Amino acid sequence: MPQLIVLPHEELCPEGKVIEAAKGVSICDTLLNHDIDIDHACDKVCACTTCHVIVREGFKSLNEMEEKEEDLLDKAWGLEPFSRLSCQAIVGDTDLVVEIPKYSINMAKEGHR
Repeated sequence: MPQLIVLPHEELCPEGKVIEAAKGVSICDTLLNHDIDIDHACDKVCACTTCHVIVREGFKSLNEMEEKEEDLLDKAWGLEPFSRLSCQAIVGDTDLVVEIPKYSINMAKEGHR
């Protein structure tokens, strides 16, 4: 079973975390299932960019990006060449190292200033 290594994030995962990830499950669902509360304002239907992550290792093992995701990613804060929407990025056979950006464009995030 591949591992999902989450780099430290000040709010969501201050110490970082290593997660056993099930093949065929999205990065977003894997994070949520392991108590890392990544934003997903559109409820994981590829209609926003709040679940944006940067895949530091293992990017090529993910499923191919569809045009809708590519178009949305252009609007993501902190876009990098290995950015994906975590709701659309499906875990394959390879370990992944993921960074959750410090900011998102979620203007309606509950409980935050």
